[in-house]
Amino acid sequence: MKINELTVEQLEKAANMLKAIAHPMRIAILNFLEDGKKRTVTEIHEKLGIEQSTASHHLGILRDKGVLLASREGKNSYYSIRHNKLSTLIECINTCACE
Repeated sequence: MKINELTVEQLEKAANMLKAIAHPMRIAILNFLEDGKKRTVTEIHEKLGIEQSTASHHLGILRDKGVLLASREGKNSYYSIRHNKLSTLIECINTCACE
């Protein structure tokens, strides 16, 4: 799909997704989820060494902007990356940050 084929609404959605991703902790969360596995808030906050409330806050933003999927299983909420293509963006960010 070419850029001129995107609607204004699609461009707005893409911009909002990028704004949501544009935070160091959210990039770290996406790096952790990049392997495609579903992870709980507990797994995420322990891995990143942040408070559970902080992890939940960032996960909520990423979910609300369409970056992550959330599913409930019993007491736990599991998070995963909504679109496989976002892994390419995450790889690009990692590569560019290391240059």
